Amino acid sequence: MPEISEHRLIAEVEPRLISKYAELSPDRISTAIQSAHARFDQSPIRDFVPLLVERLARAELTNAR
Repeated sequence: MPEISEHRLIAEVEPRLISKYAELSPDRISTAIQSAHARFDQSPIRDFVPLLVERLARAELTNAR
């Protein structure tokens, strides 16, 4: 079974968040995702990074409403 890359999983987060936070600009959403992803740059264990990135970005965007 082929592995799905971390970057692909994170790329799939963006359309979900754009749909959920339609009142915010796509650039704002992309920035929140990139910022959250950067927090894990030095993490050696990568398995849950996409999930954690989505959660952090959602929290940031919810506060931005």
